[in-house]
Amino acid sequence: MANKRLGAASGPLIAITMGDPAGVGPEIVLGALATTEVSQECRPVVVGDATVLRQADRLLGTGLSIECLKQLDDTISRPGSIQVLDLSNVSWDDLQLGHVSAMAGRAAVDYVTTAIGLAQRGEVDAIVTAPINKQAINLAGYQYIGHTEILADLTHTHTCTTMLANGNLRVTHVTRHVPLRKVASHVTQASVLQTIITSAQGLHKLGIHRPRVAVAALNPHSGDGGLLGQEELEQIGPAVEQAREQGIDARGPYPADTVFVRAARGEFDVVVAMYHDQGHIPIKVSDFERSYTITLGLPILRTSVDHGTAFDIAWQGKANPQSMIAAIHAAAQLAGAMAG
Repeated sequence: MANKRLGAASGPLIAITMGDPAGVGPEIVLGALATTEVSQECRPVVVGDATVLRQADRLLGTGLSIECLKQLDDTISRPGSIQVLDLSNVSWDDLQLGHVSAMAGRAAVDYVTTAIGLAQRGEVDAIVTAPINKQAINLAGYQYIGHTEILADLTHTHTCTTMLANGNLRVTHVTRHVPLRKVASHVTQASVLQTIITSAQGLHKLGIHRPRVAVAALNPHSGDGGLLGQEELEQIGPAVEQAREQGIDARGPYPADTVFVRAARGEFDVVVAMYHDQGHIPIKVSDFERSYTITLGLPILRTSVDHGTAFDIAWQGKANPQSMIAAIHAAAQLAGAMAG
């Protein structure tokens, strides 16, 4: 990482991707960078399209100056300005605001791949991503499901997972974008064990030296001794035991209707959920606006907002930047801690 750039006065250099230009990404990026909180703790550079950002600035009325950079060494924070590594890859006249399009999907992937390259070369200390749209990137010809798959592919990482967080509550997932009727077949001893290991190693890297990993059950009442399902007995429980044999403080499986409350109260450092909504719902109900994500297992530091492109409210001046602020704050804090 670009540790040589870290310093008390300037903070870490963070690349922030603009996200899908037809979604809320440009608005939440501008909204976050307009706050004193962000400007005081890091040096942000937006990887995006300057024309789109200027249009978003007109919408929001922030009065920020959009400055195009030629190289990252030019990044010196100036009050009232946003520095942009301008890829100039969007035709504003052709952009369909609030709608899926191949042009927007292609642009969004360009921002992510550029930021990953910057982080891999040590030119930035972390990356923070605004939301992309799965349909749009597929229309553009990419077969990725989302950010995590792009990050894993370009960093040649075989085992990474996305951790959602706010306050004391942190959640990782054994399965993510899998239809509910297929989840059980993906909950295997190997997949649960790997998620436990990746979660524990990731938290250790982030400064929690002996993380307490709680594992959620798949079935109601943790299967009720097999009456409501065998996965806890045959797959999840053995994975927890195998993790403990490897020195990980793993516990469970616990019923999902109580384990997240216990974690939020500080009993555990992370909960391993079995499927997408099982983990996403408690995070978003507890504090939707201030939730964010961290991708564990990567050779680079990446955080992100905990919501999608929100086409239904995009480009109406309604988007809340709090999740982006939380993601930038987490990236700045973690980059500083890892450098130290």
